[in-house]
Amino acid sequence: MSQAEFDKAAEDVKHLKTKPADDEMLYIYSHYKQATVGDINTERPGLLDLRGKAKWDAWNQLKGTSKEDAMKAYVNKVEDLKKKYGI
Repeated sequence: MSQAEFDKAAEDVKHLKTKPADDEMLYIYSHYKQATVGDINTERPGLLDLRGKAKWDAWNQLKGTSKEDAMKAYVNKVEDLKKKYGI
């Protein structure tokens, strides 16, 4: 998986015809963060920040996943979303 493929997928996902479902967005977000930042490095958001907690939890589940594996999963998911929603 090349950085160029990952970067293209990151750009493509912004141009989907329809916004993906919440669970798909969490998948994309968490794998993007794991690929670009690595293991989660922030505190879990507070009780009232439901969206922030969901994003944090999704990213935290990928702890220990390599950058390469996260990039590959991200690109594969974006390709699936492009087929599902169009670009």
